[in-house]
Amino acid sequence: MNELIIRKATIDDAEGKGYVHYKSWVETYSTLFSHEIMEKITLERSITLAKEHPENTYIAIINNKIVGFACCLESRDKDLSNTGEIVAIYILNDYKNMGIGKTLMKVCYKELSIYSSIILWVLESNKKAIRFYEYEGFRKDGHSKIIYSKNAVRMIKSTIK
Repeated sequence: MNELIIRKATIDDAEGKGYVHYKSWVETYSTLFSHEIMEKITLERSITLAKEHPENTYIAIINNKIVGFACCLESRDKDLSNTGEIVAIYILNDYKNMGIGKTLMKVCYKELSIYSSIILWVLESNKKAIRFYEYEGFRKDGHSKIIYSKNAVRMIKSTIK
């Protein structure tokens, strides 16, 4: 693998990050969500979101191309205190199984190390992602919610101090 660079995203990264967001959704969720949901996911919308929200995002770059990203922040769940949240982690299919996801997770762990635990939400039907998160030390905590008509489960991990 060529050199992997991980750095904080800036507004100038919006097109590359937006492309990864859009393409990853198509690659990962086209079999998990209905056509009606998937047609609302557009490249233009993903780029706009990246422009509006560059904060809390780390991008993965290989050969000057953004191939993945992760977003993390303080948990948005009202029932938790002193908890960080990994909001998104996406990697283009062509770059999966190269350690990029694990590297992005480590950056999030460092960023969220001020919290006593870290959570994330994952579709219950996304078994591959659940296995990855379990390997990373996350465990389902029994909470769930509906995202775009599909059940998502919350997973939690204690931070390593």
